[in-house]
Formats: sequence, C-alpha cells, structure tokens
Amino acid sequence: MSMQLLRMLEEWLPDRDQGDWVLGTVFKTEGSSYRKAGAMSLIGSEGAQLGLLSGGCLEADVRLNARKVMSSSKALSLRYDGDDEDDLSYHLGIGCGGIVHILLEPIHAGNDYQQLTELHSALQNRQSGRLHKHIVQTNEEPEHSKFSPDPTLSRKPAAAQLTYFDNGTWLDILIVPPPHLLIAGGGIDAQPVVKLAKLLGWEVTVWDPRPANARDEFFQDADFRLRCTASELSSWVSDYAINAAMVMTHNLAMDADCINAINRQGLDYIGLLGPTHRKEEVLELADLAANDVTPLINGPAGFDIGGDLPESIALSMLSECHETLFKNPSS
Repeated sequence: MSMQLLRMLEEWLPDRDQGDWVLGTVFKTEGSSYRKAGAMSLIGSEGAQLGLLSGGCLEADVRLNARKVMSSSKALSLRYDGDDEDDLSYHLGIGCGGIVHILLEPIHAGNDYQQLTELHSALQNRQSGRLHKHIVQTNEEPEHSKFSPDPTLSRKPAAAQLTYFDNGTWLDILIVPPPHLLIAGGGIDAQPVVKLAKLLGWEVTVWDPRPANARDEFFQDADFRLRCTASELSSWVSDYAINAAMVMTHNLAMDADCINAINRQGLDYIGLLGPTHRKEEVLELADLAANDVTPLINGPAGFDIGGDLPESIALSMLSECHETLFKNPSS
C-alpha cells in the first residue's frame, strides 16, 4: 500500500491547490475484497483519479459520490455489498462478493490536507509512522487526521485497525516506506530486476565496482548506482535503510564480500543467484556458516516457475522477495 501511496502523493502534491480533491479510504471490509482497510485514492475535480479502492468495479460510482462531497464539503461513508442483489455493487459486477466500507472526505489547506503532506515527507525520508483517520458517523462533526512518526523505523506492513476512543471511531494505519532493494551485480540479467522492482514502486540501489558493469545507460531506472568497495557498501545499507538484497554478481569472491557487508544489517530478505552448491562455495569464501547469516540466504533465489530467460528469472526472484516482505505469516 505504501508503494502506491508514495507515487500517488508525488503526483498529487504539485496540484493539491488546483481544483477540489477528495480522499477515499477503505476503512472496513467483510469477506473477500480486492483492496483492504487502509487503501487510499485521490479524486480531483479536473477528472484525475490517483490510486484504486477496488479492482476497478467500484471506481465509477466512487467518483460520482466524490462529486457530492466536493459540492457539500462534507464527508460521506459508502457501503458496497457484493452478495446483496439489492445493493448497487452487486449490479456493478463486483467479483469478490464481500462488503467494502469507504470513507470519502474533502482535503484542502483548511483541514491540513488530512496530514497527507506530512505523510509524504515521512515516506520520502524513509520514515514510518501511524495515520489516525476519523471515520465520521451520521451527524458527527469530523476531526482532522493525525499523523505521528515512529521513533524507530518500521519496515513490515501491518493490517489497518479500527479503534474506538473519545466517543469516536478511528482507523489506525501503519505507514511504512516502500522496500529498498539492493541489487549486487550490474550485468544484463540485473536490468529486468531493476525494471520490475521499479514497476512495483520499490526503491533500488545497484552496486557493482567493476567499470564495465552497471553502466548508466542500462540502469537509468535505478535510484542509486554505486561503485564503492564492499566495506563501504555496509554503511550504505545502514544509512539508506535497505531491507532486501539480490546478490547476483556472477563472481564468487564479490558475492562473498557482499554477503559479509549486508549480514546482520536488519534486512528482511537476501537472495543469492545460482544453484545450492554455489551458495556453499560463496559461504565458504565468506568464512560463514549458513546459520551465521541473518536473515538466512534464499539460494537459489526465486520460485521455480520454469523460466530460463532473464525476465522470467527476475519475476521468480522478486516474487519470492515480495512474499517475504509482505505476506502475513498467519494468512
């Protein structure tokens, strides 16, 4: 959610005072739904819609109701029931069959943009925090959203929660910055990994000290390109909050140096390209046992999806990484 949110806010921010804007937030779901509580979308009076609150089936009706909010300057709660034949969402063809509750509220300078500017600054600075959003009930006076930065960085997403206090209903949303992926190795096979990670909204650093690799013209999508030593890479990982790494230099010694640089740095995922016996060689060169590395190395990296081209290998590796970063262990 935070990946889409950062891109959405970056697009909205320059135009925030141009025309009217409405913020849509999914605040509760029952049964199956495409988006979960905490999902947000921005709808502008000039026709822009940034982000989605469903798989697309509800968006037209949401936009119509957003027009009502713009006209009245009052928040509005919507309920869509995909199993109720008398409900609009049933006729819209909502495929999930669940119930989705959405809050639409005007955002402008007068209500501090519901803290979206503060939220954007936090995400840009790789800072996590909690957005507390008032879910307005009938005849209830709305309160402004509240954003409180975390004292220490949280990287693991968590489900948004409805809470009840001060005689009101609030949605508590944990906001975490997008993943920051380190790709160690700037060969041809690293190019689709960068492109796919950026398509997902991730931040990407490519590290390769070899002059012939990670050339600027082939890695323009990367946020950072490094040619530092492996020992200098260690401080970069810490300073720039990297939390996932794909080690794919195709050089045993370089892979070993990289593993040592990122080991025990608080990463959530490490993937190593190549077969199992190669991982054992890399660990031997790094003078490490498998259990000495935190987190444990996923090697060979990726799911077995039967692909052998760089694009399909990139898909398999990032799928495994994505599962580690985002899948709730209890789900």
